[in-house]
Amino acid sequence: MKMATRTTFIQSWRERSRRLPASLVLGALAIALVVAIFLGVNFGAIAIPGSVIVRILLNSTGLFHFARQWDPTVEVIVLQSRMPVVIGAGLVGAALSVAGVLFQGMLRNPLADPYLIGTSSGAALGAAIAFVLPYDAIINGAYFSLTPMLAFFGAVLSVLFVYAIARVGGQTPVVTLLLAGVVINAVLVAIQTLILTISPHAQFTLDSLFSWLAGGVSVTTWMPDVIVGSFVVVGFALAWMLSGALDAFGLGEEGAAHLGLQVERYKLLIIVVGSLLTAAAVSISGLIGFVGLVVPHTMRLLLGPRHRLLLPASALAGAIFLILADLLARTVIAPTTLPVGVFTALVGAPFFLFLLRNNKRAYRW
Repeated sequence: MKMATRTTFIQSWRERSRRLPASLVLGALAIALVVAIFLGVNFGAIAIPGSVIVRILLNSTGLFHFARQWDPTVEVIVLQSRMPVVIGAGLVGAALSVAGVLFQGMLRNPLADPYLIGTSSGAALGAAIAFVLPYDAIINGAYFSLTPMLAFFGAVLSVLFVYAIARVGGQTPVVTLLLAGVVINAVLVAIQTLILTISPHAQFTLDSLFSWLAGGVSVTTWMPDVIVGSFVVVGFALAWMLSGALDAFGLGEEGAAHLGLQVERYKLLIIVVGSLLTAAAVSISGLIGFVGLVVPHTMRLLLGPRHRLLLPASALAGAIFLILADLLARTVIAPTTLPVGVFTALVGAPFFLFLLRNNKRAYRW
């Protein structure tokens, strides 16, 4: 019985495995990512020639030594102002996209996204707690660094709480997990509203929190990129190791169990990895929606359902998508910067409605 199921499983993945050659898509995405990074650094309030940017970036590697024929201020703008923001946007996009792949694979539903089981409300509550600290202390910068930290821990703890509530008798049914996520989301939003209502600095808090909730890569130094990048690299490595389990989940939990997969253990691992990636992303970007929904589903249409290809493709595409969205947010009505979430929602919302329309009768993977 197990051998027949395994054979059917392998044949089904081979039949559906590729829409386009994987090497072609991954190569094109890698090139597009380099171009997106260059465009992100190139455009801004101050025009910098592309040739100068290339020489500055090559010099920064230590392998090249072009003569510095440009103003030192230009080098500071490129390396210390624009580049951290662009790299941060790429890390956030990659993290949300990979998390989206994990949750969609586990739930067998392309409409799932990284914020589905409480991550967003937990992060928002953590940020709200940071923002209601004394006004003078925030202005002086004494506690401002707590915002990403509390957002991160809020996101992780809320997901773990949802998982603990949904787990019954050693199992975590998907429906129970989703229902618990909806309830905890509502409770955390209510707590957040209560905190903001009784805060003595409500007006300042609401303005600042609104900017954070609207989404935007708030990176001013390289250190946040290094910290978040570490989480993203480790998270992607773990997600890559889970690719076989994600493929097995495509048969449903019973089918995966017939293949010898320890379903509950892998379900917990997927939730933990996806939540850590999402929490790391929101800690420096706020709540940027639809990236984890649109990108994985698009890559699945191009490459098929094999997660060993889907994960790197989604990471590259997510980084490209958010870098370009951040570029538009910074340049459309410059010098004013729009929330990045505006552009991701304008693209993601119609796409989500399209998916919802085409899956309203039966949610099947």
